[in-house]
Amino acid sequence: MLETIDLPSQQVDGYKPFSGDEAVDHLRTLAEPLQGARILHLNATQYGGGVAELLRSEIPLFRGLGLKADWSLIPRNDRFFQVTKAIHNGLQGAPQDLTAEQWDIYLEYSGVNAQLLEEEYDLVVVHDPQPVAVPSLRGKGNAKWIWRCHLDTSQPNPAMWNRLRNFVAEYDAAVFTLGGFVPPDLPVDRVEIIPPAIDPLSPKNIAIDSDLTSRVLTWIGIDLDQPLIAQISRFDPWKDPFGVIATYKLIKESIPNVQLALVASMALDDPEGWDMFREISAAVKQDPDIGLYTNLTGVSNIEVNAFQRHANVVIQKSIREGFGLVVSEALWKGTPVVAGRAGGIPLQLQDGVSGYLVDSVEECAQRALELLKDQVMAREMGQAGLRQVRERFLFPRLLADELRLYSSLLTDHITTKHGHAGAGLAGELRDPVCGLRLSPDTPITVTHNGVTHYFCSQSCRHQFLANPQLFLRATTT
Repeated sequence: MLETIDLPSQQVDGYKPFSGDEAVDHLRTLAEPLQGARILHLNATQYGGGVAELLRSEIPLFRGLGLKADWSLIPRNDRFFQVTKAIHNGLQGAPQDLTAEQWDIYLEYSGVNAQLLEEEYDLVVVHDPQPVAVPSLRGKGNAKWIWRCHLDTSQPNPAMWNRLRNFVAEYDAAVFTLGGFVPPDLPVDRVEIIPPAIDPLSPKNIAIDSDLTSRVLTWIGIDLDQPLIAQISRFDPWKDPFGVIATYKLIKESIPNVQLALVASMALDDPEGWDMFREISAAVKQDPDIGLYTNLTGVSNIEVNAFQRHANVVIQKSIREGFGLVVSEALWKGTPVVAGRAGGIPLQLQDGVSGYLVDSVEECAQRALELLKDQVMAREMGQAGLRQVRERFLFPRLLADELRLYSSLLTDHITTKHGHAGAGLAGELRDPVCGLRLSPDTPITVTHNGVTHYFCSQSCRHQFLANPQLFLRATTT
């Protein structure tokens, strides 16, 4: 039997101060047809990444709304996770393919994982590539299956994608965080775009005062009298930590007492992260103004919260990115961000409004210096970012999107005393880039091949115009 994470039930009323009464009450309306529905979320780890954080918040709220929601893990196995990390990188475009031995390992342990799923559910949501083979090797039973891919699979390694494509074909729906992330030739009829969101009630995002922030960071070893830049990310080549270090060194030429905090959570399913941690440690050990802070030394959500609130600038210098929700986390605290132009970052960060988008180490250093030297501008940008996060990237919006999807898939699958669910995401007017719901009077449009597409922002419109076919994969699959 798979390990199931034991979590409490939680009510949604706590989100009313952030999203309003109407948005929260609407969640109950959306959940009514799903009362008693058995729903499983399946992934690889209970900590150390964005998926685990989302599930830690979602599952109690689904239970509070009347769903019988569970969260289970495939077993930890280092040989298997070495292979799935290679698959993860390949799906994001890395050139390496699997060896025959690695593929055999993936199939062997995927078969074991499939056998361990003994319970029956109405709907199963499988996250990312680690458990993707489970329905193919186990059988779908009477459940509906969703593959929830959090990666940028827009340009996957063809050999890697061909290996996984037949497994993905078993799913009833596939969900991506951005329209441009859908891989070519996706063998799933139902494709939805649902961007993630932050939980304002989690310890990472709750309001903490300046006194607690100062006490936490002093305990960690931060000098509160020196300026601070921080990157909060896994130790991953795609997050470019060495580029962040190079940026810091350029900034230090102008501000000699600046500090750099590299803050990360080490995940069980990411063996490559441990190797990178050792490489970074060796590279920075001679510089007392660079600190590495991880869950191995007691850095958890409250400490991350404090870092994001106290930092003068948060850097997120990603090269490839699934979504980069840490950008919204920092902006939620009113801290400006300088970030790479990757993944979902441009949707969260308005260039020149709530921070800056950059394409090089030199540009990153220049923009961070501007914010470090102009505290008034930095504060104004941080507040602009906070307002945007409140409007677009808070948890009630994410829950509503997922409830609509579940209802639409289960309409012909379960019957409850409340009757069938209404329409799900399919057919709704949505931005093809970010997936956000729109009203028909949305003024930002593009007509492409005789079809009018609507956008939530000029940023999404510009991304669409740069490569329309990339974003139309989700609508033409």
